[in-house]
Amino acid sequence: MSGGEPDTKTGRKGIAVAALLLTASTFAVLRPAPVLAQEADLRGEVSESAILADQQRKARQLRAQGSLDQAAPAAQAAADQAQANPYEPASPGAVPDDEGASGSIFDQPQATDDPFADNQTAAKPRRPSTARQRATDANAKSDAKTADKKKARKKPGQTTESTARTAATGDQADAAAAPDEDTANRRAVTIDSVDRQKLDPGAERTGSIEGQKIKPEDDPFAAPGIKVGTLVFRPTLEQGFTATSNADASSGGTSAVLSETALRFSATSDWRENSALINGYGIFRNTLSGQKINDAQGRIEGQLNVDLDNELRAIAKLGYEAVPESASSPDAIAGVTSQPLRQTVDGSLGVEKDVGKMRYTLTGAVTHDFYGDAELSNGTVLSQKDRDSTLYSATLRTGYQVSPAITPFAEVEAGRRVYDLRLDSNGFERSSTRLGARAGLELDMRDKLSGEFSVGWLREAIDDDRLPANAGPYVNADLKWSPERGTIVGLTGRTTIEATTAANESGDVLYSGRLTGERQVRANLTANSALGLDWRDYTGSDGHDLILSAEAGLTWWLNRYAGLTTRVRTEKLTSNLPGRDYVANSVYLGLKVQR
Repeated sequence: MSGGEPDTKTGRKGIAVAALLLTASTFAVLRPAPVLAQEADLRGEVSESAILADQQRKARQLRAQGSLDQAAPAAQAAADQAQANPYEPASPGAVPDDEGASGSIFDQPQATDDPFADNQTAAKPRRPSTARQRATDANAKSDAKTADKKKARKKPGQTTESTARTAATGDQADAAAAPDEDTANRRAVTIDSVDRQKLDPGAERTGSIEGQKIKPEDDPFAAPGIKVGTLVFRPTLEQGFTATSNADASSGGTSAVLSETALRFSATSDWRENSALINGYGIFRNTLSGQKINDAQGRIEGQLNVDLDNELRAIAKLGYEAVPESASSPDAIAGVTSQPLRQTVDGSLGVEKDVGKMRYTLTGAVTHDFYGDAELSNGTVLSQKDRDSTLYSATLRTGYQVSPAITPFAEVEAGRRVYDLRLDSNGFERSSTRLGARAGLELDMRDKLSGEFSVGWLREAIDDDRLPANAGPYVNADLKWSPERGTIVGLTGRTTIEATTAANESGDVLYSGRLTGERQVRANLTANSALGLDWRDYTGSDGHDLILSAEAGLTWWLNRYAGLTTRVRTEKLTSNLPGRDYVANSVYLGLKVQR
């Protein structure tokens, strides 16, 4: 028993020591330990590469003071290598690695929600995980292991290449991670900013409308017009003086100075589908000195275009004209103080139909002429009622569109001229039947060349067998050609049968042609010219008249609303009939205003 006591004492001591150790370890386990993740207040999980980068950063900071001088050459080489291989994000929105940041991911972030803080540092955005980032993390692990092995083998006072590279990279990162405080305050970085993409160019803001370049006007001196309901009204008033060598353009005319007033206007619609056009003019002449002239003439006409169903189009026209009988007219009355006033009311209705490339047009027209009384120099009045007549006609045109620019056509016309009085003052039946046929060409080359021309034959057979029919070739033209910008050349031609009530005479066929030109010399200077040729062939005799005319003018616009205009004109009539020749020259100067 005595031999076992020491063992018993030893065992008791061991038990006591074990109990003491157990109690100490228990207290150690129960003591609360700080949780790094909670203290660091991190967002999301911390990757192994981030922990390794943080450990390397702390190691660099400890070695920075003693190894800066020794690691300078290696640091420079590492910097060159880093610049040669810049980071390239693998996906849109990724940001470069920032291994040299001065703060640790385990450090408590600074409060940035205090608006009264003097210096607020923007929180660094969380870098998204990419394939390139994972590859970089793997390379970092490999470099760390290699650095540890080299460190274990290096001699005292020797700096390894990886240590120098790590220190140099850390110094550069620390320098880059310390931006100016003002810049940091202005640039607030959030986690969501990483995912921000560049805006689509179409979504970017553009300049204001006022800042855009304004396209210059084709004609800066054109009339702006006045809005009247759904029409744009453009009036023009011209007042001037004319000095002429033959006031009434007759074989016995004398010189005079005339006051001439002209009012012209046009109105166009701004409708979406159909269209309307109204034109009109009025000219008033009064003598200031010389031969007595006091006359007025004018015309107004309107056109309405309506699109119907099934490729149908309707065109309606209506016009009124009042013109005194010309002193050079074959029906002019001698020995009168003023020639009778001829008034004309005309209208037409046409329907156009397109079938493939075929074009069909049927037009009906009515023209009524009536004359006022002639005042003789002895004070008596001569009635002109026997000259009043109405012409009814219908025209059928058929065309084939060879191309959008060229459409040949052929048309036939039939009509009837009916006089209000069956017998005139000389006992002749003046009513007649009208027939005609012609072929022509329509041109549509937009602003370059447009219009039509046709040739054929026209005949009016008078009911009275004692009078021959008025017949002859038919020529019609209405073309506009623009050889260059600012220049317009026009050609018009017309064939008219002029009936008469003179005894034993049927009338005549008048061919009229005009060649006009307009040139915009400058934006505010316009030149115009015209050449005229008229040929009158008397029916039943070899009598004829030839009328030649020429005109040239200039208009200088002071502004958009007013301009000065001038023109010179000459006209000469040569006839094989006695008492009809004359020459008239004139000069005009006036002021034109428009709106």
